[in-house]
Amino acid sequence: MTDTVSKKKRSEIMSRVKNRDSKIEILLRKRLWKEGIRYRKNANKYFGKPDIVLKRYKAVIFVDSCFWHGCKKHCRIPSIRKKYWVNKISRNKIRDKEVGKYYKKVDWRILRVWEHDIEKSFEKSFFEVLEFLKGK
Repeated sequence: MTDTVSKKKRSEIMSRVKNRDSKIEILLRKRLWKEGIRYRKNANKYFGKPDIVLKRYKAVIFVDSCFWHGCKKHCRIPSIRKKYWVNKISRNKIRDKEVGKYYKKVDWRILRVWEHDIEKSFEKSFFEVLEFLKGK
């Protein structure tokens, strides 16, 4: 099946897809800041470019969207260019595993928070982040 919009229009649409500062990331970061937890956001010098880096805790947090990270519950592959999207999301999953192995190797803790968990219950997700930071 071919694309329903021109290449130029598709390029324009895809250029608007943000790779950082999503609503759920901002919500989580604001709450961390309000609780007095200081962090770096989207730090380039850290492997995998974590959404939140907490150097004091030797921890990184990734806020994963259901589509881009292939959530088994919610990811729906587009019917147009299906092979491309399957490969793209598979590569993202592989990279996520590599990032996890790296941080484990350097003795840092890593937490992945799913978009659907934050949207379902932000308070519960935030409590889990706090427990993670306390080392529990």
